[in-house]
Amino acid sequence: MKVRMRARTRWRFARRVSVTDRMHVDDAERMQQAIEAAAAVRADTAPNPWVGCVIVSAAGEVFTGATEPPGGRHAEVVALDAARDAARGATAWVTLEPCAHTGRTGPCADALIDAGVARVVVALEDPDRRVSGGGIERLRAAGVEVAVGTQADTVRAQLAAYLKHRTTGRPWVVLKVGASLDGRTAAPDGSSQWITGGAARADAHRLRAESDAIVVGAGTVRADDPSLTVRNVEGKDPLRVVLGSAPAGSKVLPALEFSGELTDLLDQLGQRGVLQVLVEGGATVLGAFHRAGLVDHYVLYLAPVLFGGDDARPMFAGPGAETIADVWRGAITGLTPLGGDVRVDLAPVGPSAVTGPVPVVRIGDVPPFRDPASGGA
Repeated sequence: MKVRMRARTRWRFARRVSVTDRMHVDDAERMQQAIEAAAAVRADTAPNPWVGCVIVSAAGEVFTGATEPPGGRHAEVVALDAARDAARGATAWVTLEPCAHTGRTGPCADALIDAGVARVVVALEDPDRRVSGGGIERLRAAGVEVAVGTQADTVRAQLAAYLKHRTTGRPWVVLKVGASLDGRTAAPDGSSQWITGGAARADAHRLRAESDAIVVGAGTVRADDPSLTVRNVEGKDPLRVVLGSAPAGSKVLPALEFSGELTDLLDQLGQRGVLQVLVEGGATVLGAFHRAGLVDHYVLYLAPVLFGGDDARPMFAGPGAETIADVWRGAITGLTPLGGDVRVDLAPVGPSAVTGPVPVVRIGDVPPFRDPASGGA
């Protein structure tokens, strides 16, 4: 008897779920699929945003698309090409507002309208001045039902670099450093290969692949002669930027050599279409970016290593906080084990026009690690 009562209770509860509630659940699930599609092309699309799209036909068939490299199709068109006639009467979930202008490709809003898509669910409005609500307006004017805001926080974090560039003209700044647990990056003699293990170094190369430019100081170039290329993961090499002059014959060449204010550098990189810049060192450069308040996101690779003294090289060089009241405080937004090491994701505390009031960053499963047989940075 008790079993039958529980069964009836579950059935009565299930019937209370409204069509609207079910639609919201479906929207979240489908948008998550679009987010995952976008994540797969993160390193391939700049200066365009990495967007995902899922189309489900009236018959329940599912078609997925993601942005192709510059000059290629946008996510919506990739999904529409896969769906063909099945797009008529379908619902589309897209992580960023469909464009309404003609660039290298035609307007995605028009493509959705022409295909007969009945409903479009958008996570975020595109802040690009050429779009900025225009795609949504065009869809609604054509009689397409449009819902905005599903999984907005997640997509806002995923597209943080693009959103900052489109709203400020500057790239998203990621500061990366590998260190011991006592905060040291090299021994007193300058030797540092390797503090962290292979899995952490491979993850750092994924960061390079996601970045459009990488910045180091001339001192690091003279001391380590790094190549600053992407290895052991898929992705193109970023623009290499040296603060100062690189010696002739350095592996980092050809590179952009820059002298001046860091804010001017960010302005110039933004004008070049750089969406994300990775600051790798050395300690003087890291300290300068940190003290200037120019870092949007910190990635610390910490190894279970202790130098055990104060003579090893620190993460940051230059003057720090004079009192405990002046220390910089951030929010830990991710802890990811990488072999024997751990990746710590750290964000400034406080409201952000890009990521919102609560810092949120990409935290996902790390792809299987294949030990790289490589030397040099």
